[in-house]
Amino acid sequence: MTHRFDPTSLREYDIRGIVGQALGTDDARAIGRGFATLLRRAGGHRVAVGRDGRVSSPELEAALVEGLTASGCDVVRVGLGPTPMLYYAEATLEVDGGIQITGSHNPGNYNGFKMVFQHRPFFGADIQTLGRMAAEGDWEEGEGTVTDADILDNYVGRLFAGYAGGTFRIGWDCGNGAAGPVIEKLVKLLPGEHHTLFTDVDGNFPNHHPDPTEEKNLADLKALVAEKKLDFGLAFDGDGDRIGAIDGQGRVIWGDQLLSILAEPVLRKDPGATIIADVKASQMLYDRIAELGGKPVMWKTGHSLIKTKMKETGAPLAGEMSGHIFFAQDYYGFDDAQYAGVQLINAVHLIGKPLTEIRGEMPAFVNTPEMRFQVDESRKFAVVDEVLARLKADGADVDDTDGARVNTPDGWWLLRASNTQDVLVARAEARSQDALDRLLGQIDAQLAASGLERGPQAAH
Repeated sequence: MTHRFDPTSLREYDIRGIVGQALGTDDARAIGRGFATLLRRAGGHRVAVGRDGRVSSPELEAALVEGLTASGCDVVRVGLGPTPMLYYAEATLEVDGGIQITGSHNPGNYNGFKMVFQHRPFFGADIQTLGRMAAEGDWEEGEGTVTDADILDNYVGRLFAGYAGGTFRIGWDCGNGAAGPVIEKLVKLLPGEHHTLFTDVDGNFPNHHPDPTEEKNLADLKALVAEKKLDFGLAFDGDGDRIGAIDGQGRVIWGDQLLSILAEPVLRKDPGATIIADVKASQMLYDRIAELGGKPVMWKTGHSLIKTKMKETGAPLAGEMSGHIFFAQDYYGFDDAQYAGVQLINAVHLIGKPLTEIRGEMPAFVNTPEMRFQVDESRKFAVVDEVLARLKADGADVDDTDGARVNTPDGWWLLRASNTQDVLVARAEARSQDALDRLLGQIDAQLAASGLERGPQAAH
């Protein structure tokens, strides 16, 4: 028995593709066989399996479980829930690994797999290894057992155990994603007044696309907050590992701004701690962490890379522009949007000002959204290397942690290659529109020198 994956499905941080085209039940079975084989060879034998609310998730789950047990691993099914609930199961049940079936924030026809192996992220070379093993049929044989564990109430209880905040009036938009049932239970425990939207799980996402980092997807939440005059609103992506937020005036609080608020209680408890953010984050965030007495660290974009860096530095908190926020202080070190929601309430209570006021006091910067443009896969890393070489030759102030992040008197700009798609990603931030235009001019000049232009925006 051998199996070949569609090469586009084996991504840097997970396995993902359009169901029926790049991904199907045979792939799920092969993932199960390969993962179980690696786990057994590393001395493990029990795997927790969870799934999101997509239409294709139950059939992929059945095939995955079949593969895991055929290679001798015992499976604990935790059922429908957000990805962080699977991470919680992996951290608290007696298991050696975990797999969540989820298409994350992709459209409904996508699905995929996020994996944890002996309490560490399973990504990059690990995923390529599964592909190689499948092609060779290099799988252990065995007969594993299957049991079910209902952990939803325990997970909600754990989220609420982190609550130390006052009484607020909050809107919650679950976007018909997997966070819905968790939020329904959580808001019954929280004091205050809570209004929920789209908590019924529906893999067709009938109301709006579940990606809270795109402002257009927050329209329903903004309307709810305005109509009920709520203190603020929280939103979740399709699998509940990324958070979005708006203040009482409907202004978006972006990932780096959320992190600057969440840093305050963390640093009060652990003065001088390291806090990590990705290269796309605002300079405002790094300045704020330093101002609060913390040690800001800029790191590569990608949830697996950030988790690995957290373990290495002992950082109690980390985050990305994309709304992944990771908590290791009194928590398990993974990204959990539901927990981030609870911690944001705590932080606002601790700071002692309305969230709208906290947002209003942040330094005013003009910045671009994340600009993504198509470039040939074979050229994307080469272009970044060419740009770095030219900048260094010119004596520019450049950080090459992940691509090129260039500091200038006008502000900063970034150009990096995506790890998951054939695109270059650019972003810039300045104190005025004129300054921002000059930064964009620098990006365009560098692209032109490598024979490219900032073409039409690439899709996510």
